[in-house]
Amino acid sequence: MSSEHAENAGPENTAPEGATPEGIGVEAAATEPAKDGMPDGVTEKAGGGKHGPGDDVSEEPGARSGASAASEPRVAADASDVADASDVTDVTDVTDATDVTDPAEPAEVWDVVVVGAGPAGASAAYAAAVAGRRVLILEKSELPRYKTCGGGIIGPSRDSLPPGFELPLQDRVHAVTFSLDGRFARTRRSRKMLFGLINRPEFDAQLVEHAQKAGAELRTGATVSRVEQHGPAVPDRRTVAVVLADGETVLARAVVGADGSASRIGAHVGVKLGQVDLGLEAEIPVPPSVAEDWKGRVLIDWGPMPGSYGWVFPKGDTLTVGVISARGEGAATKRYMEDFVARLGLSGFEPTVSSGHLTRCRTDDSPLSRGRVLVCGDAAGLLEPWTREGISYALRSGRLAGEWAVRVAEANDAVDARRQALNYAFAIKAGLGVEMAVGRRMLTVFERRPGLLHATITGLRPAWNAFADITRGSATLGGMVRSNGMARRALELLDKRMDTSTGVGPVGRGVGRRERSAPEGASAGVGESGGEGDGVDASAGVGTGTSAGAGTAAKEPRGGQEGREAPEAPEAV
Repeated sequence: MSSEHAENAGPENTAPEGATPEGIGVEAAATEPAKDGMPDGVTEKAGGGKHGPGDDVSEEPGARSGASAASEPRVAADASDVADASDVTDVTDVTDATDVTDPAEPAEVWDVVVVGAGPAGASAAYAAAVAGRRVLILEKSELPRYKTCGGGIIGPSRDSLPPGFELPLQDRVHAVTFSLDGRFARTRRSRKMLFGLINRPEFDAQLVEHAQKAGAELRTGATVSRVEQHGPAVPDRRTVAVVLADGETVLARAVVGADGSASRIGAHVGVKLGQVDLGLEAEIPVPPSVAEDWKGRVLIDWGPMPGSYGWVFPKGDTLTVGVISARGEGAATKRYMEDFVARLGLSGFEPTVSSGHLTRCRTDDSPLSRGRVLVCGDAAGLLEPWTREGISYALRSGRLAGEWAVRVAEANDAVDARRQALNYAFAIKAGLGVEMAVGRRMLTVFERRPGLLHATITGLRPAWNAFADITRGSATLGGMVRSNGMARRALELLDKRMDTSTGVGPVGRGVGRRERSAPEGASAGVGESGGEGDGVDASAGVGTGTSAGAGTAAKEPRGGQEGREAPEAPEAV
Protein backbone atom coordinates (compact mmCIF):
# COMPACT_ATOMS: atom_id res chain seq x y z
CA MET A 1 0.00 0.00 0.00
CA SER A 2 1.48 3.34 -0.95
CA SER A 3 1.90 5.82 1.89
CA GLU A 4 0.10 8.57 0.03
CA HIS A 5 -3.04 6.41 -0.16
CA ALA A 6 -2.70 4.28 2.94
CA GLU A 7 -4.52 6.79 5.11
CA ASN A 8 -7.60 6.05 2.99
CA ALA A 9 -7.48 2.42 4.11
CA GLY A 10 -10.74 2.48 6.04
CA PRO A 11 -12.70 -0.56 7.17
CA GLU A 12 -13.54 -1.41 3.54
CA ASN A 13 -10.05 -0.84 2.11
CA THR A 14 -7.28 -2.54 4.02
CA ALA A 15 -4.13 -4.41 3.13
CA PRO A 16 -4.25 -7.61 1.11
CA GLU A 17 -4.51 -10.86 2.99
CA GLY A 18 -1.24 -11.91 4.53
CA ALA A 19 0.34 -8.45 4.36
CA THR A 20 0.91 -7.24 7.88
CA PRO A 21 3.31 -4.58 9.11
CA GLU A 22 5.79 -5.15 11.85
CA GLY A 23 4.15 -5.49 15.24
CA ILE A 24 0.70 -6.34 13.80
CA GLY A 25 -0.96 -9.70 14.44
CA VAL A 26 -2.21 -11.92 11.66
CA GLU A 27 -5.76 -10.95 12.51
CA ALA A 28 -5.08 -7.62 10.82
CA ALA A 29 -5.20 -9.33 7.46
CA ALA A 30 -8.93 -10.01 7.75
CA THR A 31 -10.43 -7.29 5.64
CA GLU A 32 -13.63 -6.21 3.93
CA PRO A 33 -14.30 -5.43 0.26
CA ALA A 34 -12.67 -2.22 -0.95
CA LYS A 35 -14.46 1.10 -0.58
CA ASP A 36 -13.31 4.68 -0.62
CA GLY A 37 -13.17 5.63 3.02
CA MET A 38 -13.51 9.40 2.71
CA PRO A 39 -15.26 11.89 0.44
CA ASP A 40 -12.79 14.36 -0.95
CA GLY A 41 -15.00 17.33 -1.79
CA VAL A 42 -13.90 20.41 0.12
CA THR A 43 -14.61 24.09 -0.33
CA GLU A 44 -12.91 27.16 1.00
CA LYS A 45 -14.40 30.50 1.86
CA ALA A 46 -13.71 33.16 -0.74
CA GLY A 47 -12.31 30.61 -3.16
CA GLY A 48 -8.95 28.95 -3.28
CA GLY A 49 -10.08 25.45 -2.30
CA LYS A 50 -11.84 22.35 -3.49
CA HIS A 51 -15.55 21.65 -3.82
CA GLY A 52 -17.51 18.62 -4.70
CA PRO A 53 -20.59 16.68 -3.71
CA GLY A 54 -20.38 14.50 -0.60
CA ASP A 55 -20.60 10.75 -0.95
CA ASP A 56 -23.78 9.10 0.26
CA VAL A 57 -23.13 6.60 3.00
CA SER A 58 -25.35 3.54 2.93
CA GLU A 59 -25.39 0.76 5.45
CA GLU A 60 -24.49 -2.77 4.52
CA PRO A 61 -27.21 -5.42 4.66
CA GLY A 62 -27.43 -6.86 8.12
CA ALA A 63 -25.51 -4.01 9.78
CA ARG A 64 -27.13 -2.50 12.85
CA SER A 65 -28.32 1.09 12.65
CA GLY A 66 -29.22 3.51 15.41
CA ALA A 67 -28.66 2.38 18.97
CA SER A 68 -26.78 -0.80 19.63
CA ALA A 69 -29.09 -3.72 20.14
CA ALA A 70 -27.47 -4.35 23.48
CA SER A 71 -28.55 -0.91 24.69
CA GLU A 72 -32.23 -1.96 24.78
CA PRO A 73 -33.83 -2.52 28.21
CA ARG A 74 -32.74 -5.78 29.79
CA VAL A 75 -35.43 -8.37 30.46
CA ALA A 76 -35.23 -10.21 33.75
CA ALA A 77 -33.67 -13.60 33.16
CA ASP A 78 -34.84 -15.29 36.34
CA ALA A 79 -36.94 -14.84 39.42
CA SER A 80 -34.09 -13.21 41.30
CA ASP A 81 -34.83 -10.01 39.40
CA VAL A 82 -38.34 -9.84 40.90
CA ALA A 83 -39.40 -9.51 44.52
CA ASP A 84 -40.06 -12.83 46.22
CA ALA A 85 -43.82 -13.45 46.51
CA SER A 86 -43.35 -14.69 50.09
CA ASP A 87 -42.47 -11.15 51.08
CA VAL A 88 -45.98 -9.98 50.13
CA THR A 89 -48.91 -10.43 52.54
CA ASP A 90 -51.69 -9.12 50.30
CA VAL A 91 -51.77 -10.00 46.59
CA THR A 92 -53.77 -6.86 45.88
CA ASP A 93 -50.73 -4.83 46.94
CA VAL A 94 -48.63 -6.08 44.01
CA THR A 95 -50.84 -5.87 40.95
CA ASP A 96 -47.94 -4.16 39.15
CA ALA A 97 -44.24 -4.34 40.00
CA THR A 98 -43.94 -0.60 39.41
CA ASP A 99 -46.42 -0.04 42.24
CA VAL A 100 -43.94 -1.54 44.67
CA THR A 101 -40.58 -0.30 43.37
CA ASP A 102 -39.38 1.95 40.59
CA PRO A 103 -36.34 0.12 39.21
CA ALA A 104 -33.67 2.29 37.59
CA GLU A 105 -33.81 2.57 33.84
CA PRO A 106 -31.14 0.51 32.03
CA ALA A 107 -28.05 2.60 31.41
CA GLU A 108 -27.82 4.08 27.91
CA VAL A 109 -25.10 2.50 25.81
CA TRP A 110 -23.62 4.54 22.95
CA ASP A 111 -22.19 2.87 19.90
CA VAL A 112 -19.09 5.12 19.94
CA VAL A 113 -17.90 7.62 22.54
CA VAL A 114 -15.20 10.06 21.41
CA VAL A 115 -13.12 11.77 24.09
CA GLY A 116 -11.93 15.18 22.87
CA ALA A 117 -13.40 17.63 20.36
CA GLY A 118 -10.27 18.71 18.48
CA PRO A 119 -9.63 17.89 14.81
CA ALA A 120 -8.97 14.20 15.58
CA GLY A 121 -12.04 13.79 17.77
CA ALA A 122 -14.37 15.70 15.47
CA SER A 123 -13.17 13.68 12.47
CA ALA A 124 -13.67 10.40 14.33
CA ALA A 125 -17.15 11.44 15.44
CA TYR A 126 -18.10 12.51 11.92
CA ALA A 127 -16.89 9.24 10.39
CA ALA A 128 -18.84 7.14 12.90
CA ALA A 129 -21.96 9.31 12.69
CA VAL A 130 -22.22 9.21 8.89
CA ALA A 131 -22.15 5.41 9.20
CA GLY A 132 -25.43 5.69 11.10
CA ARG A 133 -24.11 5.00 14.59
CA ARG A 134 -25.03 6.74 17.83
CA VAL A 135 -22.02 8.88 18.72
CA LEU A 136 -21.27 11.01 21.78
CA ILE A 137 -18.40 13.53 21.96
CA LEU A 138 -17.08 14.36 25.44
CA GLU A 139 -15.12 17.64 25.66
CA LYS A 140 -13.82 19.13 28.91
CA SER A 141 -13.88 22.76 27.69
CA GLU A 142 -16.57 24.98 26.28
CA LEU A 143 -16.31 25.58 22.55
CA PRO A 144 -14.75 27.52 20.94
CA ARG A 145 -11.52 27.39 22.99
CA TYR A 146 -7.93 28.46 22.31
CA LYS A 147 -5.26 25.92 21.40
CA THR A 148 -1.53 26.56 21.04
CA CYS A 149 -1.06 25.89 17.34
CA GLY A 150 0.43 27.63 14.32
CA GLY A 151 -2.74 26.92 12.39
CA GLY A 152 -1.23 25.88 9.06
CA ILE A 153 -3.58 23.90 6.79
CA ILE A 154 -1.53 21.96 4.24
CA GLY A 155 -2.88 19.90 1.35
CA PRO A 156 -3.39 16.62 3.26
CA SER A 157 -5.41 18.49 5.89
CA ARG A 158 -7.58 20.18 3.28
CA ASP A 159 -8.20 16.87 1.52
CA SER A 160 -9.35 15.19 4.76
CA LEU A 161 -12.11 17.65 5.64
CA PRO A 162 -15.81 16.71 5.49
CA PRO A 163 -17.72 17.45 2.27
CA GLY A 164 -18.89 21.04 2.07
CA PHE A 165 -16.51 22.24 4.80
CA GLU A 166 -15.62 25.92 4.29
CA LEU A 167 -12.15 26.66 5.60
CA PRO A 168 -12.17 29.80 7.80
CA LEU A 169 -8.91 31.01 6.26
CA GLN A 170 -7.23 34.05 7.78
CA ASP A 171 -4.59 34.19 5.03
CA ARG A 172 -3.32 32.30 1.98
CA VAL A 173 0.42 31.70 1.83
CA HIS A 174 2.25 32.29 -1.46
CA ALA A 175 5.75 33.04 -0.11
CA VAL A 176 8.08 31.64 2.52
CA THR A 177 11.08 33.45 4.01
CA PHE A 178 13.72 31.05 5.35
CA SER A 179 16.49 32.18 7.72
CA LEU A 180 19.24 30.48 9.72
CA ASP A 181 19.00 31.78 13.28
CA GLY A 182 18.16 35.22 11.93
CA ARG A 183 20.81 35.20 9.18
CA PHE A 184 20.98 34.48 5.46
CA ALA A 185 17.29 35.21 4.93
CA ARG A 186 15.85 34.34 1.54
CA THR A 187 12.27 34.38 0.29
CA ARG A 188 10.87 31.88 -2.20
CA ARG A 189 7.56 32.58 -3.91
CA SER A 190 4.85 30.62 -5.70
CA ARG A 191 2.01 31.69 -7.96
CA LYS A 192 -0.18 28.96 -6.50
CA MET A 193 -1.23 28.92 -2.87
CA LEU A 194 1.12 26.82 -0.74
CA PHE A 195 -1.11 26.42 2.31
CA GLY A 196 -3.73 28.28 4.32
CA LEU A 197 -3.77 29.71 7.84
CA ILE A 198 -6.60 29.34 10.33
CA ASN A 199 -7.37 30.11 13.95
CA ARG A 200 -7.97 26.90 15.88
CA PRO A 201 -11.02 28.04 17.93
CA GLU A 202 -13.14 28.65 14.82
CA PHE A 203 -11.70 25.70 12.90
CA ASP A 204 -12.30 23.18 15.69
CA ALA A 205 -15.80 24.45 16.42
CA GLN A 206 -16.74 24.19 12.76
CA LEU A 207 -15.48 20.60 12.56
CA VAL A 208 -17.62 19.70 15.58
CA GLU A 209 -20.65 21.34 13.95
CA HIS A 210 -20.20 19.09 10.92
CA ALA A 211 -20.06 16.04 13.20
CA GLN A 212 -23.25 17.18 14.91
CA LYS A 213 -25.00 17.67 11.59
CA ALA A 214 -24.05 14.08 10.76
CA GLY A 215 -25.81 12.94 13.95
CA ALA A 216 -23.17 13.06 16.71
CA GLU A 217 -24.07 14.55 20.09
CA LEU A 218 -21.75 16.87 22.03
CA ARG A 219 -21.31 17.27 25.79
CA THR A 220 -18.96 20.04 26.94
CA GLY A 221 -17.68 20.49 30.47
CA ALA A 222 -17.21 16.71 30.68
CA THR A 223 -13.77 15.79 32.02
CA VAL A 224 -12.86 12.12 31.67
CA SER A 225 -10.92 10.67 34.59
CA ARG A 226 -10.48 7.10 33.32
CA VAL A 227 -11.86 4.30 31.19
CA GLU A 228 -12.63 0.79 32.43
CA GLN A 229 -13.06 -2.39 30.41
CA HIS A 230 -13.44 -4.69 33.44
CA GLY A 231 -15.00 -4.28 36.86
CA PRO A 232 -18.35 -3.43 38.45
CA ALA A 233 -18.94 -0.40 36.22
CA VAL A 234 -18.83 -2.58 33.09
CA PRO A 235 -22.08 -4.52 32.55
CA ASP A 236 -20.68 -6.96 29.98
CA ARG A 237 -17.62 -7.72 27.88
CA ARG A 238 -18.95 -5.76 24.90
CA THR A 239 -19.05 -2.50 26.84
CA VAL A 240 -16.52 0.13 27.93
CA ALA A 241 -17.14 2.42 30.89
CA VAL A 242 -15.98 6.02 30.58
CA VAL A 243 -15.84 7.50 34.08
CA LEU A 244 -16.13 11.29 34.36
CA ALA A 245 -14.55 13.49 37.01
CA ASP A 246 -17.93 14.02 38.71
CA GLY A 247 -18.41 10.25 39.09
CA GLU A 248 -20.84 9.76 36.22
CA THR A 249 -20.27 6.70 34.05
CA VAL A 250 -20.90 6.74 30.29
CA LEU A 251 -21.15 3.37 28.54
CA ALA A 252 -20.09 2.62 24.96
CA ARG A 253 -19.42 -0.30 22.65
CA ALA A 254 -16.23 1.45 21.46
CA VAL A 255 -14.20 4.44 22.65
CA VAL A 256 -11.94 6.73 20.62
CA GLY A 257 -9.35 8.66 22.60
CA ALA A 258 -8.63 12.04 20.99
CA ASP A 259 -7.92 14.01 24.15
CA GLY A 260 -4.63 15.61 23.18
CA SER A 261 -0.96 15.04 23.89
CA ALA A 262 -1.47 14.65 27.66
CA SER A 263 -4.10 11.99 26.98
CA ARG A 264 -5.65 9.94 29.76
CA ILE A 265 -6.97 7.53 27.16
CA GLY A 266 -3.47 7.25 25.71
CA ALA A 267 -2.19 6.31 29.17
CA HIS A 268 -4.86 3.60 29.39
CA VAL A 269 -3.80 2.21 26.02
CA GLY A 270 -0.12 2.43 26.97
CA VAL A 271 1.15 4.87 24.33
CA LYS A 272 4.96 5.02 24.33
CA LEU A 273 6.76 8.22 23.40
CA GLY A 274 9.96 8.62 21.45
CA GLN A 275 10.14 12.42 21.16
CA VAL A 276 8.81 15.28 23.28
CA ASP A 277 9.23 18.95 22.32
CA LEU A 278 8.29 22.22 23.99
CA GLY A 279 6.62 24.90 21.89
CA LEU A 280 6.12 28.52 22.94
CA GLU A 281 3.75 30.77 21.05
CA ALA A 282 2.29 34.28 21.18
CA GLU A 283 -0.61 35.93 19.39
CA ILE A 284 0.62 39.47 18.68
CA PRO A 285 -1.77 42.15 17.34
CA VAL A 286 -0.04 44.54 14.93
CA PRO A 287 -1.07 47.76 13.15
CA PRO A 288 -2.28 47.62 9.53
CA SER A 289 1.08 48.72 8.10
CA VAL A 290 2.88 45.78 9.75
CA ALA A 291 0.12 43.33 8.88
CA GLU A 292 0.39 44.37 5.22
CA ASP A 293 4.13 43.60 5.22
CA TRP A 294 3.39 40.01 6.23
CA LYS A 295 0.28 39.34 4.17
CA GLY A 296 0.60 36.12 2.18
CA ARG A 297 4.09 35.36 3.53
CA VAL A 298 5.37 33.26 6.43
CA LEU A 299 8.78 33.08 8.07
CA ILE A 300 10.59 29.86 9.07
CA ASP A 301 13.77 30.37 11.07
CA TRP A 302 16.07 27.39 11.71
CA GLY A 303 16.93 27.91 15.38
CA PRO A 304 20.11 27.86 17.51
CA MET A 305 19.40 24.56 19.34
CA PRO A 306 19.49 21.20 17.53
CA GLY A 307 16.14 20.54 15.87
CA SER A 308 14.66 23.91 16.86
CA TYR A 309 12.93 26.41 14.63
CA GLY A 310 10.70 29.46 14.82
CA TRP A 311 7.78 30.70 12.73
CA VAL A 312 5.66 33.73 11.95
CA PHE A 313 2.17 33.05 10.57
CA PRO A 314 0.11 36.14 9.62
CA LYS A 315 -3.62 36.08 10.35
CA GLY A 316 -5.10 39.41 9.43
CA ASP A 317 -4.21 41.97 12.09
CA THR A 318 -2.49 39.36 14.27
CA LEU A 319 0.83 37.53 13.90
CA THR A 320 1.16 34.06 15.39
CA VAL A 321 4.82 33.87 16.48
CA GLY A 322 6.35 30.77 18.00
CA VAL A 323 9.40 28.56 18.53
CA ILE A 324 9.87 24.88 19.33
CA SER A 325 12.74 22.78 20.65
CA ALA A 326 13.35 19.59 22.63
CA ARG A 327 11.88 19.48 26.11
CA GLY A 328 14.54 19.86 28.76
CA GLU A 329 15.87 23.03 27.13
CA GLY A 330 13.21 25.29 28.57
CA ALA A 331 15.44 28.23 29.48
CA ALA A 332 17.17 28.18 26.08
CA THR A 333 13.82 27.89 24.32
CA LYS A 334 12.49 30.92 26.17
CA ARG A 335 15.61 32.94 25.28
CA TYR A 336 15.20 31.93 21.66
CA MET A 337 11.59 33.11 21.73
CA GLU A 338 12.51 36.47 23.24
CA ASP A 339 15.40 37.03 20.81
CA PHE A 340 13.23 35.95 17.88
CA VAL A 341 10.48 38.44 18.73
CA ALA A 342 13.03 41.21 19.27
CA ARG A 343 14.75 40.55 15.92
CA LEU A 344 11.40 40.89 14.19
CA GLY A 345 10.84 44.31 15.76
CA LEU A 346 7.75 43.05 17.58
CA SER A 347 8.84 43.40 21.22
CA GLY A 348 6.86 46.60 21.66
CA PHE A 349 3.54 44.93 20.89
CA GLU A 350 1.62 43.29 23.74
CA PRO A 351 0.53 39.69 23.00
CA THR A 352 -3.09 38.85 23.60
CA VAL A 353 -2.09 35.24 24.34
CA SER A 354 1.24 33.73 25.41
CA SER A 355 1.18 29.98 25.80
CA GLY A 356 3.22 26.81 25.85
CA HIS A 357 2.54 23.27 24.73
CA LEU A 358 4.27 19.89 24.67
CA THR A 359 4.18 17.88 21.45
CA ARG A 360 4.73 14.14 21.69
CA CYS A 361 5.67 11.59 19.00
CA ARG A 362 5.07 7.88 19.46
CA THR A 363 7.61 5.13 18.97
CA ASP A 364 7.15 2.69 16.11
CA ASP A 365 6.03 -0.07 18.48
CA SER A 366 3.64 2.07 20.52
CA PRO A 367 0.13 0.54 20.73
CA LEU A 368 -2.83 2.22 19.03
CA SER A 369 -5.56 0.30 20.82
CA ARG A 370 -6.43 -1.72 23.88
CA GLY A 371 -9.53 -3.87 23.82
CA ARG A 372 -12.37 -1.70 22.54
CA VAL A 373 -10.45 1.56 22.96
CA LEU A 374 -8.62 3.23 20.06
CA VAL A 375 -6.42 6.35 20.13
CA CYS A 376 -5.73 8.86 17.37
CA GLY A 377 -4.12 12.25 16.75
CA ASP A 378 -1.98 13.72 19.53
CA ALA A 379 -3.39 11.18 22.00
CA ALA A 380 -1.67 8.45 19.96
CA GLY A 381 1.51 10.49 19.47
CA LEU A 382 0.76 10.90 15.77
CA LEU A 383 2.41 13.97 14.27
CA GLU A 384 5.20 14.80 11.85
CA PRO A 385 8.47 14.49 13.84
CA TRP A 386 10.50 17.06 11.88
CA THR A 387 8.04 19.95 11.59
CA ARG A 388 5.77 18.78 14.45
CA GLU A 389 2.80 19.43 12.19
CA GLY A 390 -0.21 17.72 13.71
CA ILE A 391 -3.47 18.90 12.13
CA SER A 392 -3.23 16.69 9.04
CA TYR A 393 -2.26 13.68 11.18
CA ALA A 394 -5.19 14.39 13.51
CA LEU A 395 -7.72 14.64 10.68
CA ARG A 396 -6.51 11.52 8.88
CA SER A 397 -6.05 9.31 11.93
CA GLY A 398 -9.33 10.56 13.42
CA ARG A 399 -11.25 9.54 10.31
CA LEU A 400 -9.68 6.09 10.35
CA ALA A 401 -10.36 5.70 14.08
CA GLY A 402 -14.02 6.63 13.61
CA GLU A 403 -14.45 4.15 10.75
CA TRP A 404 -12.83 1.28 12.61
CA ALA A 405 -14.57 2.15 15.90
CA VAL A 406 -17.83 1.38 14.11
CA ARG A 407 -16.53 -2.14 13.40
CA VAL A 408 -15.25 -2.54 16.96
CA ALA A 409 -18.68 -1.53 18.25
CA GLU A 410 -20.28 -4.22 16.07
CA ALA A 411 -17.91 -6.94 17.30
CA ASN A 412 -19.69 -9.62 19.33
CA ASP A 413 -16.63 -10.90 21.16
CA ALA A 414 -13.11 -9.95 22.18
CA VAL A 415 -11.51 -11.81 19.27
CA ASP A 416 -13.50 -9.89 16.65
CA ALA A 417 -12.93 -6.58 18.48
CA ARG A 418 -9.18 -7.24 18.51
CA ARG A 419 -9.23 -8.06 14.81
CA GLN A 420 -10.88 -4.75 13.96
CA ALA A 421 -8.51 -2.82 16.24
CA LEU A 422 -5.51 -4.46 14.57
CA ASN A 423 -6.89 -3.50 11.17
CA TYR A 424 -6.99 0.11 12.38
CA ALA A 425 -3.37 -0.16 13.51
CA PHE A 426 -2.42 -1.62 10.13
CA ALA A 427 -4.01 1.33 8.29
CA ILE A 428 -2.21 3.86 10.52
CA LYS A 429 1.21 2.21 10.30
CA ALA A 430 1.03 1.61 6.56
CA GLY A 431 0.21 5.26 5.91
CA LEU A 432 1.03 7.80 8.61
CA GLY A 433 3.61 5.47 10.13
CA VAL A 434 5.65 5.53 6.93
CA GLU A 435 5.49 9.31 6.82
CA MET A 436 6.62 9.55 10.44
CA ALA A 437 9.60 7.26 9.78
CA VAL A 438 10.83 9.55 7.02
CA GLY A 439 10.18 12.58 9.22
CA ARG A 440 12.41 11.15 11.92
CA ARG A 441 15.23 10.80 9.42
CA MET A 442 14.72 14.38 8.25
CA LEU A 443 14.85 15.58 11.86
CA THR A 444 18.17 13.77 12.29
CA VAL A 445 19.59 15.58 9.24
CA PHE A 446 18.20 18.89 10.45
CA GLU A 447 19.67 18.48 13.94
CA ARG A 448 23.14 17.73 12.60
CA ARG A 449 23.32 20.04 9.57
CA PRO A 450 20.76 22.86 9.70
CA GLY A 451 22.95 25.03 7.46
CA LEU A 452 23.03 22.37 4.77
CA LEU A 453 19.24 22.05 4.87
CA HIS A 454 18.85 25.83 4.66
CA ALA A 455 21.21 26.10 1.68
CA THR A 456 19.46 23.22 -0.08
CA ILE A 457 15.90 24.47 0.24
CA THR A 458 16.78 28.08 -0.59
CA GLY A 459 19.37 27.44 -3.28
CA LEU A 460 18.17 24.39 -5.20
CA ARG A 461 15.03 24.68 -7.30
CA PRO A 462 14.13 20.94 -7.01
CA ALA A 463 14.25 21.17 -3.21
CA TRP A 464 11.96 24.21 -3.19
CA ASN A 465 9.60 22.53 -5.65
CA ALA A 466 9.48 19.48 -3.39
CA PHE A 467 8.64 21.68 -0.40
CA ALA A 468 5.85 23.35 -2.40
CA ASP A 469 4.43 20.02 -3.59
CA ILE A 470 4.35 18.60 -0.07
CA THR A 471 2.61 21.62 1.42
CA ARG A 472 0.02 21.63 -1.38
CA GLY A 473 -0.61 17.92 -0.93
CA SER A 474 0.38 16.86 -4.44
CA ALA A 475 3.24 14.73 -3.04
CA THR A 476 4.37 13.20 0.23
CA LEU A 477 7.79 13.13 1.84
CA GLY A 478 7.68 9.34 2.00
CA GLY A 479 6.71 9.05 -1.65
CA MET A 480 9.54 11.32 -2.71
CA VAL A 481 12.09 9.28 -0.78
CA ARG A 482 10.87 6.08 -2.41
CA SER A 483 10.95 7.53 -5.90
CA ASN A 484 14.32 9.33 -5.60
CA GLY A 485 17.18 6.83 -5.42
CA MET A 486 19.78 9.32 -4.22
CA ALA A 487 17.58 10.58 -1.39
CA ARG A 488 16.70 7.04 -0.42
CA ARG A 489 20.33 5.92 -0.21
CA ALA A 490 21.32 8.98 1.83
CA LEU A 491 18.58 8.31 4.36
CA GLU A 492 19.43 4.62 4.52
CA LEU A 493 22.94 5.58 5.61
CA LEU A 494 21.46 7.73 8.36
CA ASP A 495 19.35 4.79 9.54
CA LYS A 496 22.49 3.00 10.69
CA ARG A 497 23.09 5.78 13.22
CA MET A 498 19.54 5.82 14.54
CA ASP A 499 18.16 4.16 17.64
CA THR A 500 16.35 1.39 15.78
CA SER A 501 15.35 -0.40 18.96
CA THR A 502 12.78 2.28 19.76
CA GLY A 503 12.04 3.53 16.28
CA VAL A 504 13.26 6.98 17.25
CA GLY A 505 15.70 9.09 15.25
CA PRO A 506 17.21 11.47 17.79
CA VAL A 507 17.52 9.07 20.72
CA GLY A 508 15.00 9.87 23.46
CA ARG A 509 14.59 13.49 22.36
CA GLY A 510 12.97 15.22 25.35
CA VAL A 511 11.55 11.92 26.66
CA GLY A 512 11.52 10.91 30.30
CA ARG A 513 12.01 7.27 31.25
CA ARG A 514 8.41 6.84 32.40
CA GLU A 515 7.11 8.14 29.08
CA ARG A 516 8.76 5.36 27.11
CA SER A 517 6.18 3.03 28.60
CA ALA A 518 3.29 4.93 30.15
CA PRO A 519 1.75 2.90 33.01
CA GLU A 520 -1.98 2.29 33.32
CA GLY A 521 -3.76 5.20 34.94
CA ALA A 522 -0.83 7.60 34.66
CA SER A 523 -0.87 10.66 32.46
CA ALA A 524 1.51 10.39 29.53
CA GLY A 525 3.81 13.15 30.67
CA VAL A 526 2.95 16.53 32.13
CA GLY A 527 0.09 18.83 31.28
CA GLU A 528 -0.28 20.78 28.09
CA SER A 529 1.15 24.02 29.41
CA GLY A 530 4.79 24.27 30.36
CA GLY A 531 7.23 21.41 30.56
CA GLU A 532 8.38 19.23 33.41
CA GLY A 533 11.96 20.10 34.24
CA ASP A 534 12.11 22.93 31.74
CA GLY A 535 12.39 25.69 34.30
CA VAL A 536 10.15 27.93 32.21
CA ASP A 537 6.72 29.39 32.75
CA ALA A 538 5.11 28.81 29.38
CA SER A 539 2.51 31.49 30.04
CA ALA A 540 5.30 34.05 30.13
CA GLY A 541 6.96 32.94 26.97
CA VAL A 542 7.38 36.39 25.43
CA GLY A 543 9.05 39.49 26.76
CA THR A 544 7.07 42.62 25.94
CA GLY A 545 9.34 45.51 26.89
CA THR A 546 10.09 48.47 24.71
CA SER A 547 12.36 48.17 21.72
CA ALA A 548 13.92 50.58 19.34
CA GLY A 549 12.33 48.58 16.59
CA ALA A 550 8.88 48.48 18.14
CA GLY A 551 6.13 49.42 15.80
CA THR A 552 8.07 48.40 12.74
CA ALA A 553 8.73 45.09 11.07
CA ALA A 554 11.02 44.63 8.14
CA LYS A 555 9.44 43.15 5.07
CA GLU A 556 12.18 40.54 5.06
CA PRO A 557 12.93 39.72 8.73
CA ARG A 558 16.60 39.51 9.56
CA GLY A 559 18.72 39.74 12.65
CA GLY A 560 22.31 40.16 13.71
CA GLN A 561 25.12 41.84 11.84
CA GLU A 562 25.11 39.04 9.26
CA GLY A 563 21.41 39.42 8.55
CA ARG A 564 21.65 40.04 4.84
CA GLU A 565 19.13 38.57 2.48
CA ALA A 566 20.51 36.71 -0.47
CA PRO A 567 19.40 37.99 -3.88
CA GLU A 568 16.07 36.50 -4.74
CA ALA A 569 15.90 34.56 -7.98
CA PRO A 570 12.69 34.79 -10.00
CA GLU A 571 10.54 31.86 -8.99
CA ALA A 572 7.17 30.68 -10.23
CA VAL A 573 5.77 27.31 -9.30
